Amino acid sequence: MVENEKKTPDPEQENPAEEQPVAESETTAPKAEEPSKKDKKAAKKEAKEAKNAAVEELKKVKEEFETHKQQYLRVLAEYDNYRKRTEREKDAIYSTATADAVKEILPVADNLDRALSQENCTLEQLQDGLKMVNRQFGEMLAKLGVKEMGSVGEQFDPTRHNAVSHIDSEDFGENEISAVYQKGYILGDKVVRHAMVQVAN
Repeated sequence: MVENEKKTPDPEQENPAEEQPVAESETTAPKAEEPSKKDKKAAKKEAKEAKNAAVEELKKVKEEFETHKQQYLRVLAEYDNYRKRTEREKDAIYSTATADAVKEILPVADNLDRALSQENCTLEQLQDGLKMVNRQFGEMLAKLGVKEMGSVGEQFDPTRHNAVSHIDSEDFGENEISAVYQKGYILGDKVVRHAMVQVAN
């Protein structure tokens, strides 16, 4: 019996789990199929159509914008013309109304000039002439639609009368006009000048 007998290592026992060759199909990922020429052509055509559609849409938007812009500019120009025209018409109306009023006043001024040009006239003739001019002036105001307001006995109205003094008197009722210092005038509903009056009680 031999001691320390050397045992020959068994190759199978030394590498019991020897790696087995792995199939190539198990380690390599499957390759994606490359698009065919037909698919590439279809994708290119689709991209071109999308681009053309986007260009057409942009062109349409630009045309609509230009249309609205021109409409806005036309409206703006029409409004500016309307504003200028109304301003001219307003000025013309004011000028016409002023000219009409002056035209009515001129005959009164002419008669005053004639009265002042008389070298030899009596006091009575002068008074008659002034009365005639005053009557003519009243007719002129009536023709223009201007009416006098403010007379003794009327009720005081602060919207038409300007009270400059006050008295207590049994001859007048409460808040009645007892004296007129300056006549007032009204045109329609517009007060041209308030009457300057004295109010009683």
